[in-house]
Amino acid sequence: MSTLLSVENLEIRTAGRVLVSGVSFSITAGERVGLIGESGSGKSLTALAVLGLLPDSMRASGSVLMDGRQIVGARDRDLVPLRGRSVAAVFQEPMTALDPLMRIGGQVGEVVRRRAARDGRKPGRAEVDAQVTALLERVALPEPGRVARAFPHEISGGQRQRAAIAMALACRPKLLIADEPTTALDVTTQAEILKLMEGLVRDEGMGLLFISHDLPVVATVAERALVMRRGELIEEGAVEPLFDRPAHPYTEGLVAAARAFDAALETAP
Repeated sequence: MSTLLSVENLEIRTAGRVLVSGVSFSITAGERVGLIGESGSGKSLTALAVLGLLPDSMRASGSVLMDGRQIVGARDRDLVPLRGRSVAAVFQEPMTALDPLMRIGGQVGEVVRRRAARDGRKPGRAEVDAQVTALLERVALPEPGRVARAFPHEISGGQRQRAAIAMALACRPKLLIADEPTTALDVTTQAEILKLMEGLVRDEGMGLLFISHDLPVVATVAERALVMRRGELIEEGAVEPLFDRPAHPYTEGLVAAARAFDAALETAP
């Protein structure tokens, strides 16, 4: 399998403080990797560095090769062709990613048109509309015609997240980064979104970097897991042995906490 993403000795600094240090990992085509850690561990910053979207107040060093292109130190305009074609992202709260003043169909259609333009094509309205409907159906949205005509506030949180996933799929990326994509959703909707993402990534042959603080969630969608603490990568390995026999005390604590939480739910009246 070819390597889609290669991160070597990534460091992120701001105002003289080191936020992420010495992080190295890779993801191959079709591989599903989970990035785990508590809030503030550096997970999302690592994802933003991979996307070349760190705030201006932060500086990255080391190496981030995305589809053979160096991200660290590159100009933003030079990274634009990579976003969508090589990598796309789904974030925690779709209302921050969706334009509240634009209908869902228009937003998905805009991505369809931009991807077609990059391929040297200019699809007509009928073709774009057909692709939008197909994408909304692909992410199991009921009544795709109604959803396409709706504004983000007129559909549920789970439906907004499905629409955001449809936009990411419209890009046809080689790597999908999902940063806490189910945290704001209820348990039933969360399970539906996880099942959807797992199936879509597998069917499309995409690589996946799935970021979460929730170990059971990561175990659902990932084959391999990376554990971060205080900006450092402290443990990694295949999901099942890593969760069954964690080597680092921090990972052991995360696993124990997850099991205790599950046990409490099972005994709750």
